[in-house]
Amino acid sequence: MAHSHGSDSHGHGVGHVVGPGILIANGVALLILTIITVAAARVDLGQANLVVAIAIAVVKASLVCLIFMHLYWDKPFNGLILVSSLAFAALFLTLALYDTVEYHPAVINQAAAFYSQGAPTP
Repeated sequence: MAHSHGSDSHGHGVGHVVGPGILIANGVALLILTIITVAAARVDLGQANLVVAIAIAVVKASLVCLIFMHLYWDKPFNGLILVSSLAFAALFLTLALYDTVEYHPAVINQAAAFYSQGAPTP
């Protein structure tokens, strides 16, 4: 007679539980970085404004990914997937912006010619 040795447990335990202290500290850090972002936006740093804003945004996104998405405690493969996805998104945006730079002068010239003709008569 065959015996069925089944189990309802699939080996899925409770995921990593982050204590409230870490979550509160991360939330406070994000609030402080938001205040720094607003303060940096009010200061004219010339062309460094974009660099400062991107640097602050990268730090904030890293905190969210590492703590709130639990990547800090997860398998390194999941972090590799995240970094690879971001790299491909950056590559796509770079290629799209490069293409925009190539045809932008033609669009400006065409718009100038269109508006210089005046309004069409009915």
